[in-house]
Amino acid sequence: MPIFFVSMLVEYWFAKEKYHGKDTTVSLVMMLFSAVIEFIPKVLAFVVFFYLYQLSPLQDVVHRQWWAWLLLFFADDISYYWFHRLNHEVRLFWAGHVPHHSSIYMNLGTALRQGVGERVHKFFFWLWIPLLGFDPLMMFTMMGVSLIYQFFVHTELVDKLPKPIEFIFNTPSHHRVHHASNIRYLDCNHAGILIIWDRIFGTFSEELKEIDQPVYGLTVNIETFNPVKVATHEYAAIWKDVKRADKWSDKLNYIFNSPGWSHDGEDKRAKVLRKKLKEKELK
Repeated sequence: MPIFFVSMLVEYWFAKEKYHGKDTTVSLVMMLFSAVIEFIPKVLAFVVFFYLYQLSPLQDVVHRQWWAWLLLFFADDISYYWFHRLNHEVRLFWAGHVPHHSSIYMNLGTALRQGVGERVHKFFFWLWIPLLGFDPLMMFTMMGVSLIYQFFVHTELVDKLPKPIEFIFNTPSHHRVHHASNIRYLDCNHAGILIIWDRIFGTFSEELKEIDQPVYGLTVNIETFNPVKVATHEYAAIWKDVKRADKWSDKLNYIFNSPGWSHDGEDKRAKVLRKKLKEKELK
């Protein structure tokens, strides 16, 4: 945390215009909210990871050898990719993640604006790893390394890096795309450390500032600095949509389909909007 705050001060020194007092305050409050909410799920996850680790026939093979850390790096990173991606593609999960995207600013303070609800379901995506013989302390260490790395990609001060780095790793350029509300960029670049997962699974988008400057925030911004509303507004929106739907299938779609799905209006899911944009550009 001291490194995070010092880094924020340095960034603020060089780019004061990238910060807004009330917005940064909300980010810090959301960080506290998420830390409190995550405590019990994290403890429970540690216990479950430990018992799954005890069941693994590979625990005596893996230990903490150098190659085990390397394998764990890839296992952790792909787990994060799918956790992050589904946070954008399942509306119930999106409700827990959306606070992280609610700022219209891209800075290191925004990195601390963590989703609250996503803390509850996060660890399910890592349940398979202890069965391979990786102990919980290794896992939480690697998860921490990933989060530290991800903190530093939330900035506009770093332009594109050399091409080999941009091809393999998640960079500030790639993550600016992820935080952008432009149709071209919606639901792209879910990487933790390695951007290769997005390239492999078809969710990669290049930052094209010369033709489509990233615009940060949500497709419809909530325009509030109330931390409680920032944390809960999408859950309220889901409940409102569920109540107005008559069919159970529609109610379930409002919960588990992608954000933007509607039973009686325009389909504004990211993949649909991107497809329409692509078709328009090809004409």
